[in-house]
Amino acid sequence: MAGLLYRLGRFSARRHWLVIIAWIVIMGIAGLTYSLFAGTISSSITIPNTKTSQVQDELADKFPSANGGNGTLVFETTDGKAFTATQKADVKDFLDGIADLDGVKEVRDGFTTQDQLDEQRQKIVDGRQQIADGQAQIDQQKTQLESGKQQIEQAQTQLDQQRAQAEAQAQAAGAAAASSAAAQAGQQQLAQAQAQIDAQQQQITSGQQQLEQAQQKLDDQERQLEQGSDLLDLSKDIRFVSSNGAASIGTVQFTKSTFEVPQETKQEISDRAESAKLDGVDVYVSNDIAQGVPSILGPGEIVGVVIAALVLFLMLRTIIGAAIPLLSAVLGVGVATLASLSFSSLVEFISVTPVLGVMLGLAVGIDYSLFILNRHRTQLKAGMGVHESIGLANGTSGNAVVFAGTTVIVALLALNITGIPFLGLMGTVGAVAVLFAILIATSFTPALLSLLGMRILRKKERQQIGHTGAVQVPNKPMSTWRAVITLVAGVAVLGTIALPATQMRLGLPTGASEATDSSQYKAYKALEDEFGAGQNGPLLVVADLPKAIAKDDVTATEVTIGQALAKNDDVEAVLPIGASSDRDIIAFQVKPAGGPDSVSTETLVKDLREQTVQTDDGRVTLGVAGNASANIDVSEKLANVLPLYLVVVVGLSLIILIIVFRSFLVPITATAGFILSVLASFGGLTAIYQFGWLGSVFGVHDPAPILSFLPIIEIGILFGLAMDYQLFLVSGMREAYAHGASAKVAVQRGLHAGRAVVTAAAIIMISVFAGFIFSESSTIKPIGFGLAFGVLVDAFVVRMLLIPAVMHLLGTSAWWIPKWLDRILPDVDVEGAKLERSHPGDDRGHRAEPAVAGAGAGTGAHRGSHAADVEPDANPHDGHTPTHRA
Repeated sequence: MAGLLYRLGRFSARRHWLVIIAWIVIMGIAGLTYSLFAGTISSSITIPNTKTSQVQDELADKFPSANGGNGTLVFETTDGKAFTATQKADVKDFLDGIADLDGVKEVRDGFTTQDQLDEQRQKIVDGRQQIADGQAQIDQQKTQLESGKQQIEQAQTQLDQQRAQAEAQAQAAGAAAASSAAAQAGQQQLAQAQAQIDAQQQQITSGQQQLEQAQQKLDDQERQLEQGSDLLDLSKDIRFVSSNGAASIGTVQFTKSTFEVPQETKQEISDRAESAKLDGVDVYVSNDIAQGVPSILGPGEIVGVVIAALVLFLMLRTIIGAAIPLLSAVLGVGVATLASLSFSSLVEFISVTPVLGVMLGLAVGIDYSLFILNRHRTQLKAGMGVHESIGLANGTSGNAVVFAGTTVIVALLALNITGIPFLGLMGTVGAVAVLFAILIATSFTPALLSLLGMRILRKKERQQIGHTGAVQVPNKPMSTWRAVITLVAGVAVLGTIALPATQMRLGLPTGASEATDSSQYKAYKALEDEFGAGQNGPLLVVADLPKAIAKDDVTATEVTIGQALAKNDDVEAVLPIGASSDRDIIAFQVKPAGGPDSVSTETLVKDLREQTVQTDDGRVTLGVAGNASANIDVSEKLANVLPLYLVVVVGLSLIILIIVFRSFLVPITATAGFILSVLASFGGLTAIYQFGWLGSVFGVHDPAPILSFLPIIEIGILFGLAMDYQLFLVSGMREAYAHGASAKVAVQRGLHAGRAVVTAAAIIMISVFAGFIFSESSTIKPIGFGLAFGVLVDAFVVRMLLIPAVMHLLGTSAWWIPKWLDRILPDVDVEGAKLERSHPGDDRGHRAEPAVAGAGAGTGAHRGSHAADVEPDANPHDGHTPTHRA
């Protein structure tokens, strides 16, 4: 690899215009493909096959009326008074205009919805009065019937008595008298009277039947009324107009879930809300609509790049030299970003994906070019020819860059093993950015260096070519007590910083995380203040019935299930949405007591999913969907795959470092240091973004759970960067040890040789990452802080303090490896030492470039005479004078 990079560097130096133009053409092609094939970028994070997505799929299949996401607009009077009739009309007109947008199923204004709820409640009151009046009428009719019954009974008794008297008189008078006309007339009158009584009795019986039917109907109406009353009681804490009448909720129902709604639709709603001119009314758009795509570069990010430029200038003391890494990094970021986004029409990109690529591309692009540039400048000052120096810098430092970048790429690509599509895509896009940073650093940067020639050095440096003087290198080991104190204190400090990570909670951003002057934040706070925290994250609960129910049983079943749901802690209200067409699914909206990112809501979602409800037909199973539950599912799945990814990354770290350093203990200490860095970074994240410590400094006004995918992303990126710093520092220690220095002195020499460039590289990375802390996006902010703080801890505490202390205490045992393993391990020449020995850069280099041949002695003189005799601190081993690597 070193030889290939050497030849690539020489080619780029000789054909610098060809290489530069080629990269410009590649940039143009990437821009063309972006303009032709780029799609939309989503601001929402989804994971397939979660419990929430399964419920949504079921709704789409069997309950289309309840399927589709909802977005919220909040209308609030500027004077805090109740809406006037004119203002209500303006709000309704505004919402009616949104109904025509593509992807919008319907809109509902809060006034109409609240009026409907109030009318239903009034109907319950009126219905109860009507039932009471009906019952009074039935009771009155019952009283009349009873009176009629008594009269009939009395008439029947009198008739029976008259009949008995007539029969007695007939018996006494004899047969002749009984057959007389008078007797027959009396019998006829009795028969007519009996017929009248029988007719009246029939009327009474018919009246009783009618009363029973009326009573049954009234009872049915009362039962239905009370069921409706029970449902309204369950939802009494759900309002669409605040109790003081000064705030109203407008609801936009989409044809698809909120996560799948096109960004253009959401943006159009946000634009209309921002430009709405409603007299005396403010319009706020909630986070489920207004969560837009963050800009790739904002003021904070530009400040970070400016700081990186200042660091480059202070290190190189030349504006031209400082511009080369910046130009290379910007070109790499441009090509990688445009090329990646060209596939956004085929693959769903979330908004943070290209930003992460830019973040990584800028940081590593500047650093990788700096490593090669710094080596080239050192060689030029020692008298090496321009083209030879470029080739050798590319084959040595460039080789280290390729190895370091490869570790970052592998760690990022390993995100695909999590099985989470958006996370794997983020890793892939980040890996593409790092890949282009490597390619540009090893081809475009050499071409620029060749184009500039000796102008890469300051005038004073050019005058002193070949006369750089002796470079002092350490010849005494550090004190053992100093190593012990450094190690103990460093671990104690990092352990203390990591403590808050034990209470880390994962989640996704809500409106409360947005800037305080944003529409999302104002909507979130207005809903929280006027309607309760749970209004920001209502849950959609779907009840799967054991079998389809009759139409008349829907309300009763809704009451049974709704009352069971309401018994859960932290449920403020339950609002039935309706039943599916075949009536085997019933949907409810549940308003939790806490916000969407609260512990209570998370617990409630789990309780609802585990709850069982019994009806007359059997057991009912519950599913939960909605934005709050989706956030919980995403966070839970990411937390579950985090240990697997950590094991893979740590295992990968051990294998790579064993091969590179041919040692067991060095990889173990490096990996342990990496874990310390990650845990300390997690602790800092939790303390600031979840606990709110130093919130005013970092713009954290409402502490919330940590971004769910941040830990796993940070592990991947910090792993690669930590291995970069480990390589540049510890490889110098190994080289000094291999060339004859004692193990403990080698630690000091390796640290002395690499700390300047690692310090500059770390500061540049920290500056670039820290610039994103002040991004407008609540998603980007914690990512920028986590990476910046992680690099700070790893570079300046772990790699420059703890690792040297551990290496000192281990002594020669740090480099122990079984002989059998040493024989089978491949010889990985990371820094191109073999290439350097075969290209010493003296006469050969000058013959290649006669124009600078007289500038001074070769690099060999510069490098070989700087080491003084080593004071023994352990048994020295055979070897030659250590080589100082600039």
